[in-house]
Amino acid sequence: MNDYLVRGMSMDGFVKVVAIRSTEIVRRGAQIHGTTPNATAAFGRVLTAASMMGNMQKVENGSMTLQIKGGGPIGSIVCVSDPVGNVRGYVYEPKVPLVEKHPGKLDVGSTVGTDGTLTVIRDLQMKEPYVGSIQLVSGEIGDDITAYFVQSEQIPTACALGVLVDRDQSVKVAGGYLIQLLPGAPDEVIDKLEEGIRRAGAVTPMLEQGMTPEDILGQVCGDLGVVFLETTEVAYKCYCDRERVTSALISLGRKELEEIAAEGKSFPVECQFCDEVYEFTPEDICEILKKV
Repeated sequence: MNDYLVRGMSMDGFVKVVAIRSTEIVRRGAQIHGTTPNATAAFGRVLTAASMMGNMQKVENGSMTLQIKGGGPIGSIVCVSDPVGNVRGYVYEPKVPLVEKHPGKLDVGSTVGTDGTLTVIRDLQMKEPYVGSIQLVSGEIGDDITAYFVQSEQIPTACALGVLVDRDQSVKVAGGYLIQLLPGAPDEVIDKLEEGIRRAGAVTPMLEQGMTPEDILGQVCGDLGVVFLETTEVAYKCYCDRERVTSALISLGRKELEEIAAEGKSFPVECQFCDEVYEFTPEDICEILKKV
């Protein structure tokens, strides 16, 4: 089944909602980077959040970058989403040790850490990108996304994310939701929403039961009801190509390129976001030197 996300509104128009099935996205990310279970769970949550946040921008040719630096063993996590919700990313240290809160429950917070920041960079196709940053709250990602929207963008938000890693270290299910209150929402709506979030519980059990993004939003919103406005297929998608890699090589400068050419052997360049490797022969490097 392909991954997809749904966007909608509560029936009264006071709540904006989005939910996603991101299982294949997380599987692909874990495969590319060879993550161990704790890294898979942390990386998968950031990929999931970035996809939803990127889709919410709706700026043609724009992008949204979500960066986590928590001081934990995983180091940095960086994920980039296009305006559709297609996403790519990387982790600084994919091979982190297994740490559990209790048997069967991975401790994502200790893997990410809390001594650091969550940063959002929005490329809105304007002169300068918008950059917002907050101190991490828990390292569990969902709590931190919630805090980011409240502190940096003053939008009351609830974010829940889940990645279930199976016994064989494969990704069983992944997904999440993001709910935001619009201005003027009465206390009654807030109370119903808070009750719905408590009633629904964690995302992972709902996904494991086979609930769809629509089912999850229906469970969370309860009596408020949901009008679904858009359904969009999303995937792990990298936009690297040989031209972009060549531009990156040019940025190394003449001296370093001359040293590479002098070695007289092929120079492989691997994309940090995907498993694509671009081979450049000494002749290729000499051609690039002509452009410097």
